[in-house]
Amino acid sequence: MSGIPADLETHLKSGITTLCRAWAITRSDGVTFGFTDHDMPLNFEGIDFKADSGLTATALAQSTGLSVDNAEAVGALSDASISEADIEAGRFDGAQVLSWIVNWMDPSQKWLQFRGSIGEIRQGGGAFTAELRGLTDTLNQPIGRVYQKPCTAVLGDTACGVDLDQPGFSVDLLVEACSENRVFTWQSDIDFEAGWFSRGRVIMRSGAAEGLWGAVKGDSLSSGIRRIELWESIRAQVTPGDSVRLVAGCDKRWHTCRDKFANLLNFQGFPDIPGEDWLVAVPKSSGANTGGSRR
Repeated sequence: MSGIPADLETHLKSGITTLCRAWAITRSDGVTFGFTDHDMPLNFEGIDFKADSGLTATALAQSTGLSVDNAEAVGALSDASISEADIEAGRFDGAQVLSWIVNWMDPSQKWLQFRGSIGEIRQGGGAFTAELRGLTDTLNQPIGRVYQKPCTAVLGDTACGVDLDQPGFSVDLLVEACSENRVFTWQSDIDFEAGWFSRGRVIMRSGAAEGLWGAVKGDSLSSGIRRIELWESIRAQVTPGDSVRLVAGCDKRWHTCRDKFANLLNFQGFPDIPGEDWLVAVPKSSGANTGGSRR
């Protein structure tokens, strides 16, 4: 086993070991959970690791090449650690995972054996099974520049550069009415034209769904009632009085980038690329076929 700290290696060679495993799970919202299979709690790296918390892991498969390291974590669902509601809400999707082998007599003697993220989660019978994916899993994702008319950036990301905290690009509100955790309605005036938030986001800022968000399918205004409809329901209960942020939407077209966001210099599409009708065009039956403009 390569990479083992010298002090831990000395402990292993002593013949009498006091070892256990410890896992830390950090969600995208910054909440961290610590677990250990030891019968007493541990603390290191600024994390409290709970004992007898019902989380275990199967044998870890590791390799020296670019193959993906993997394992599975199996645990019991409980309100005190990992709850069914949080899994259903997607709060553990893509969460970062660290796994150590630790000398519980001296937690400073530890070996970080695995670093990765949570993949697919299955649950049933009061328990869950989470797939653990190593860092090399990201190498399986195709990357590269896409040549297309629409912009390839995500509104507000580094490539786009738009500051969504600027006035006019987002607004904080309290929920007045919401059905199926998907359709929001407001009777109070929202000082934006209809459609301003189409293809945008609704981000929950408080309540049971705090930290979750949904993509906006439609934004309409009729008889003084503003209606925001999401493509999918937010996976937690939304109630009147919860705080939300509405973020403006972008349809990825160059004139929207210019007129709505004044951000044409950062447009990441190719509006003048020929379309399929040009690629399959045949020679004209009349006139000069000079290779010039088809207009």
